[in-house]
Formats: sequence, C-alpha cells, structure tokens
Amino acid sequence: MTFLPATAGAGPEALWRRFCGLLWHDPALGFWLDLSRMALDPERLEALRPRFAGAFEAMAALEAGAIANPDEGRQVGHYWLRSPELAPDAAAGDHIRAEVDRIEAFGRDVQAGVIAPAPGKRFTDVLWIGIGGSGLGPVLMVRALQDPGSGLPFHFFDNVDPDGMRRTLAALGQRLQTTLVVVVSKSGGTPEPHIGMLQAKRALEAHGGSWARQAVAVTMLGSRLDQEAEAGGWLARFDMFDWVGGRTSVTSAVGLLPGVLIGADIRAFLAGAGAMDAATRVAELEANPAALLAAAWYAAGEGQGRRDMVVLPYRDRLEVFSRYLQQLVMESLGKKHDRDGQVVHQGLAVYGNKGSTDQHAYVQQLRDGVDNFFVTFIEVLEDPGDIPPLEGENPGDFLDGFLQGTRAALTEEGRQNLTITLQRLDAHSLGALIALFERAVGIYGELVNVNAYHQPGVEAGKKAAAALLELQVRLEERLADDREHTLAGLQADLELESPEPLYWILRHLCANRRHISARGDWGNPESLVFLHH
Repeated sequence: MTFLPATAGAGPEALWRRFCGLLWHDPALGFWLDLSRMALDPERLEALRPRFAGAFEAMAALEAGAIANPDEGRQVGHYWLRSPELAPDAAAGDHIRAEVDRIEAFGRDVQAGVIAPAPGKRFTDVLWIGIGGSGLGPVLMVRALQDPGSGLPFHFFDNVDPDGMRRTLAALGQRLQTTLVVVVSKSGGTPEPHIGMLQAKRALEAHGGSWARQAVAVTMLGSRLDQEAEAGGWLARFDMFDWVGGRTSVTSAVGLLPGVLIGADIRAFLAGAGAMDAATRVAELEANPAALLAAAWYAAGEGQGRRDMVVLPYRDRLEVFSRYLQQLVMESLGKKHDRDGQVVHQGLAVYGNKGSTDQHAYVQQLRDGVDNFFVTFIEVLEDPGDIPPLEGENPGDFLDGFLQGTRAALTEEGRQNLTITLQRLDAHSLGALIALFERAVGIYGELVNVNAYHQPGVEAGKKAAAALLELQVRLEERLADDREHTLAGLQADLELESPEPLYWILRHLCANRRHISARGDWGNPESLVFLHH
C-alpha cells in the first residue's frame, strides 16, 4: 500500500501528488482514498496526530476482547468474523469457522435442491424478515452482489407496515409454498421481526406450505427465537453471536446467508473485509485509510459533526449503501453524552443518492446552497463488458464524466469532497468498503470520546413504544362496555397527565374500525364521544 506525502518526488507519484494530494492506495485491494479536496492540510493533520495514539490503542483493545459496551457488559467482535484467529479464545474462533462452513453448505444444498420445501419441489424465493442492520445488511448484499439469474430472488419484511407486508405476500402468492423464510432477531424478543414472522407463517400455511420445512432462524443460541425454532423443528438455525451488533453484523450469518443464497462468493467477501481490517490496523495515521477518513470527518465538522456526510456512489448496485451507512454512522456516533458523562450531542448525519441520478436531484444545492456538508464520492473503474457503445456513446464514459464534472464543480465552489475508488465492484471489494467505514466509525468515536457500540436512544424509543402499546391495551379494556366515553373522562380513568396519547391511539383505532367509533370533530378533541361496538 502507498501513501503519497507532500514531498513526493518525480515520476508517477509526483503526478498523483500534484492532482490528488492526500492519496492512500493499496494495489492488492484495488482501492484508492483521495482526501485532497477535504480540509485536511498538513497543519491540521499534524494537530490531530496526538489524538490518534489513544484511538489506535482503543481499537487494539477492542479486537483483543475488551468490554466495549459497558451498558450490556459486551465485547464487540465483528472483526473476528473475518479473522477467527484473532478471537480472544480458540473456541470462539472454531465456532466462527464452523458457522461459515454450515452457512456455505446450507446455501449450496438449497440451490442444488438437496434441501427442499417438499418432495419433488425446490425453493424458488426467499422472504427475509429483519429490522435495522438485520434488514439493511442483507438488502445491501442482494442489491450489490446478485447477478441476473443467479441464486434465489429475495423479498423483505424490514418494517411492520401492514401495507408493505400485504404487497410482498401478494407478490409471492402461491410461491409461498416454495419460499424459504428467514427470521432474524438477535435477542429473539424484538417485536418487529416477531410480528413479521407471525404474518408470514399465517400466509405460508394458508397457501399450503410447511413452516417447519421452510423456516430458518438467525439468532443467539438459547434466545426465545432459538428455543421456538428448536421446539418447532425448523429447517435450520444459525448463530448471531452475542458480541456482534446489528449494524456491524453483515459479515455474520446476517450477511453471509443471503450471500450464499444469491450465489455470491462469501469467502471473498470475508477476505476483502479482513484485508481492509489489516490495512486499518496499522498504528500510523498516514498509512491507515480509516484513520485518514476519520481525520477528514473530524476536520470537516470541527469535531462536532457540523457538516453532513453526503454519500454519492456512482453505481446502481451501491444505491442502498447510503442507507446502510446511515445506521452504521448515525447509530454509532449520535450520542447525547460522552464517556465522561458530559452532554456533548455528538453525531454525523448521513444521506445520499446514486450517481448520476444526483445530477438531477440535490447537486444544485450542494454547489450553490448552504455549505454544511462534505461529499463522499464512490466510483468503480471497471465497467461490465456486455454493454457496448452504441451510436458512439458509451454509458460508462458518461457516468464517469458526470462524476468528474460534479466533483470539479463542487471543488470550484470550495465544497469539501473525498473520493473512494474501487478497481472493480465484487464481493471482495464490497467487504473491504464496509470494513473501511466500520473501522473509521470506531476511530472517530474515540476521537470525540463517545461509545460507538451502544444505542441508548434506540432503547429509549423502544421503551416509549412499549409503554404506548401497554396504554392501548388498558384503553381498549376500558372501552369494552356500553357506556359513552369522552376524552377527558378516559384521561381521568387512566390517570394520565395529558390526553394527547389517548387522542392518537383512539384516532388509529377508529380509522381501522377496531371495536369503537367516534362522534364529534377530530379537530376539536373536546367534542369527541367514543362508543364501543
């Protein structure tokens, strides 16, 4: 790998320095990181250098098995998934290797028809049920790596939207008899995948399918879901390790299982992630691409996240990468308190679109509007060979031209941007790309002194939702008589400080004809009278 410093001499390196400035390049990985258009001049880089000694030590301790999430007393070991020899004990390393072998064999047998939904039939589709990283990781794998005609088509329950479920189940129709259903829940108690599982099971059995022969669980050993799958004789169960968080789970069964089911090379995917891990393990700022990336983020946002990260991948296959990074970056870095308990309100907002679609979307504002962002361009050098030039026009030339033009237009206006270049987009380079951002997030968290491995805000949202659902149960019990009820009366009966949560629950129940109706004006809550049916 090569880092080109300001003193690069004559020859090709000098040319790169002249045009690119800060450039990290690994020829074996086919990977470039160009930071020349970021606010990361030699003086700022030097000023940041002392902060990185502690960051490198913290990342080394993380990989060695230190407790990284004190809220739950958990290690964070997603790096071990692609380098099992680094696991803190031999048993964990052996377990990782065995799971990869099992996943690979399962995918091979499903595609070969050895594992089948019924005698004489083969699996035709996959319905994947997972929320957050358990949904985003698989979506990214499928969109980025599945070639036409390769593997099984995928369908997703990644939300509890009943309309989305209805449309997905309707699209599958009678093929539900031959659909492999994968339910992903680390704890086994997350409501969203459980609700999706119940709906999928009902629909599958209504179409004559066999749940036990078609259902697979990805969860922690011994979880509620794991126990249910074991007791029900489900087709297979794969481990989602205790020390792997959802947003960093793509190199576990969460990403590897969809990988094998679409015919992707999961060994190459793991090898790419492992190679980038090795490159980002180097405890030297200029030689570590993740450290350089974190330094660029820090300098751009003045260590306070004052600039948003706009992710613009110039390939359709990476369209969902910005959504994937939204969770990885924002859930990891968006924290109210630092490790010392001080209120800091840290974070780094992420949004994006694919190129060259962005030419016709929000690049106008990026160039001429408020300067509160930096752009991350992602380009792939090699084009597919089966799309020829027609009438003298080559699609790949235009795509590259749009990228170069947009980058130049932003640079002319002093808008910060960086570019990640892949020689080609395949399983190996996708693994490397994901691993680069995983490590950069970890290092940046150390720079701003926040715990990148817990999510108290997410947990607070879950608790608030659970409280509202419990209130709805109490409310429906109160309404299950023949009396008329007013909003004020219900508030008093349920001993609530405010009637507002009741208003929203009642509106939802009435709109869906759930045992009650309302008389009065919803715009004037005091006029509402509720009746049980």
